[in-house]
Amino acid sequence: MEQKKTKVLFVCLGNICRSPTAHGVFRQLVEDRGLSHLIETDSAGTGAYHVGEPPDHRATMEAARRGYDLSDLRARQAVATDFGYYDYVIAMDVQNLGGLRSICPADYPGYLGMMTDFTDRYEGDVPDPYFGGAAGFTHVLDMLEDACSALLDQIVVRGVSG
Repeated sequence: MEQKKTKVLFVCLGNICRSPTAHGVFRQLVEDRGLSHLIETDSAGTGAYHVGEPPDHRATMEAARRGYDLSDLRARQAVATDFGYYDYVIAMDVQNLGGLRSICPADYPGYLGMMTDFTDRYEGDVPDPYFGGAAGFTHVLDMLEDACSALLDQIVVRGVSG
């Protein structure tokens, strides 16, 4: 019998900075631990501003500097049916968490919460680096590496095994 995959969706506003970076980081961590057959990841935005576009070039460059490939990712908008598919729907900030709550079915059995819920090192929002400089993308990547690692550890503890 095939084990059910754990499915994780990362969500920010436009799906071109924070959530695709989390997607790329988490996907690489999953691959590095040999768990790709058990854990699936995706990303989306609460807004439709950039649907079909690749991640922001600054996010792609900073991720590549640390060994993460975002080149195959394309922005999409989060939809209510995502809650019927994903076990974890993880928002990058309070604003997007509110947007997700507004489309989340009342009987959603999975996890809907914040990215920083998984780390003791950071609290609150993962800041949107879009209107800032390169340092913002570096800081976001630091936060996401820490939180994604802790998230993967939690998923593994809850019963995913290679």
